[in-house]
Amino acid sequence: MADKARAKRLADLIREVIAEKLHRGIKDPRLGTRVTITDTRVTGDLREATVFYTVYGDESDREEVAAGLRSAKGVLRAAVGAAAGVKHTPSLEFVPDALPETTRNLEDLFDRARERDEEVRRTSAGAQYAGGADPYREDGDAGTAETRDGADTDGTEDRTDR
Repeated sequence: MADKARAKRLADLIREVIAEKLHRGIKDPRLGTRVTITDTRVTGDLREATVFYTVYGDESDREEVAAGLRSAKGVLRAAVGAAAGVKHTPSLEFVPDALPETTRNLEDLFDRARERDEEVRRTSAGAQYAGGADPYREDGDAGTAETRDGADTDGTEDRTDR
C-alpha cells in the first residue's frame, strides 16, 4: 500500500493530465470546454482512480459528456500512464460530481430562509411586547413585584395568598 502523500500526488497529476487532454488533445465534440474535472481520488494501492467532473449544460449535455468520457477512457488512461511513469497505470472511473446540485439546493434553502426572515421582519415591524416591556412588573409596583414562590422582591413574604 502506498503512502497517502504519493496517492495525493498521483491524484493531482491525473486531474491535471485529464483536464489538459480533454481541452486540447481529444477531438470529440461531446467533450471539450463543456466538462470540468473537479476532483480525483486514487485508492491506497494506486490501482484505481475516480475522476469527478461537472458539465455545463442540461441533462442531455450530461449524458453526451458521460458517453464521450466512456469512449475516451483508454486514450486518457494512456496519457496518464505516459505522464505518471508508474508500473501500473490506474484504471479510470468517471463520476459526475454532485457539487453543482448541492450548491443549487443550498441556494434554494438560503433563498427560502431569507424570504421567511423578511416575512417575520415585516410582521414584527409594528409589534409591541404583550403586557409591556417587563410583564412581571406592574406599573407603580417598582419594588414589590411578587415572584412565583410568593416572596416579594423586597425580601418580605406575602402570607395572604396562602
